Amino acid sequence: MADLKSGEKQTLVEEGTQFKGSLTSSCPVVVRGKIEGEIETPSLTISETGAVHGKVTVGAVVSMGDIAGEYDADSVQLSGSVQDNTVIRAKTLEVKLSSEKGKMEVVFGNAKLSVGDEPEDS
Repeated sequence: MADLKSGEKQTLVEEGTQFKGSLTSSCPVVVRGKIEGEIETPSLTISETGAVHGKVTVGAVVSMGDIAGEYDADSVQLSGSVQDNTVIRAKTLEVKLSSEKGKMEVVFGNAKLSVGDEPEDS
C-alpha cells in the first residue's frame, strides 16, 4: 500500500472508522475506512475498503477505493471507483481500467473511451 520507510510516521484511518471534518497532516495518510470532508496531506493512499469524499489537497494520491469531490494533486493513480461529478486536477494522472462484466465505457468531457472484451464503435 503506502511505501513507508522503517520508523516513518503515517496517519491511519482504519476499516470500520468514519471521520467527518477537516484533516491536516504533515505525514502520509492511509485510508481503509471512510472520510468525508477536507484533507490536506503530502500523500494519500485509499485502500480497496476506503472512501474519501470531499475537498482534497495533496502531493500524491493512490486510490484503489472510492473517491468523490474535488482533488488537487501533483500526481494521481486511480484503480478504484470515481463518483459522478468528481473533479480531479493533477499534473500527472494514471488510470487502471477494468470491468468485471467484460466491457466498460469511460467519458472524459466530450471524449469517450470503450474498454473490454469487444469495445463498441461509437
